[in-house]
Amino acid sequence: MHIIITDAWLAKSRALHLSGLRLVGVGVMASVLLMLSSIATYHWVFLEGVRQGWPGFAPVARLVHQDQINTQDAYMRANLDAMARKLGEMQARMMQIDSLGERVAGLAGLSATEFKAPPGSGGTLVASRDLSMDELSSALDRIDQTTGSRVDWLTVVESRLFDQKIQRTMVPTEQPVSGVSIGSRFGFRIDPFTGRSALHTGLDFPADTGTPILAAAGGVVVVQDYHPAYGNMVEIDHGNDLITRYAHSSKVFVKKGDIVKRGQKIAEVGTTGRSTGPHLHFEVLVSGVPQDPQRFLAAGENVAALQKGPGPASRKP
Repeated sequence: MHIIITDAWLAKSRALHLSGLRLVGVGVMASVLLMLSSIATYHWVFLEGVRQGWPGFAPVARLVHQDQINTQDAYMRANLDAMARKLGEMQARMMQIDSLGERVAGLAGLSATEFKAPPGSGGTLVASRDLSMDELSSALDRIDQTTGSRVDWLTVVESRLFDQKIQRTMVPTEQPVSGVSIGSRFGFRIDPFTGRSALHTGLDFPADTGTPILAAAGGVVVVQDYHPAYGNMVEIDHGNDLITRYAHSSKVFVKKGDIVKRGQKIAEVGTTGRSTGPHLHFEVLVSGVPQDPQRFLAAGENVAALQKGPGPASRKP
C-alpha cells in the first residue's frame, strides 16, 4: 500500500512539473508576440502619422532623417579624408619617381629636361580645409595622366639602356685567349718569313695547340673557311661595320651563320696557314680597315676594373 501511494504521488508531481513548463513556454511566446506586435504597431502608427501629417510626428521624422544624413556625411567625410591622405602619399611617391627618372635618363644619355619634374612648392601653412569630391577627383585625374606619361618615358629610357647594353656586348673587349701574354703587336715588324719590314695587322697570342679561342664579343659568324695565309679562319660580324678575325686555328667549332656570345669557345689554337708556331692571330677591322685590337681590349680591362672597384689598399679608412 505504501508503494502504490508513492508511485501515484510521483506521477502527479511529474504532471504538475510538465504543466508548469508549458505555462512558462506559453508565457515566453506570448511576450515575444506582444513585443513584435508592439514594434509593428509603433512603426505603422509612426509612418502613418508622418504620411498623414498628424501633429507632432513631422518634427520627429525630421530629426530621424537629419540624424541619418549626419551619419552618412560623417562616413563620407571620413572616406574623403582617407583618400586625401592617400593622394598626398601618391604625389610624394610621384616626386621620387620623377627624381629617379631624371638620374636614369642621364645615365641613358637622354636629355633630363624631357623628364622635368614639376616645380617645387611650399610655404607656411596658414589655413587648411577639407577637399571636396570634385577637387579630389581632379587631382586623381592629374596623377593618372602624369603616371601614364612617366611610364611612357621610362619605357624609352629602358629601351635606350637595353640598346647600350647590347652595343657593349658587341664591342670586342674580351681577351680571345685567357691568361696569355701578347706576342707580336699591331704595327710594323720584321716579317718572320721574309726578314723585311711589314705591317702586322693584328695581335699574336702564343699558346699551346688546343688552347680555347674565345669570341671577343657577341655577333654572327660571317666567314669560316681555310685561307692560305690565315689557315683555319673565323670572322665574326658585330654590327656597325665591326668585324673580328681569328686565324691559324687547329679546330673550329662554329660555322657561317652561327650566332655567338661573348666569351664563347669558337675554336682552338693551332699553327695552320702562314705560321711559324701555334698561336692565335687576332684582328679587329672597322669598315674593312685593320685597327689596333689592343685599344679595344684595354677598354674592356678598364671597364672591368671600374666595375670591380678600388682595391683594399686604395680605399680610404
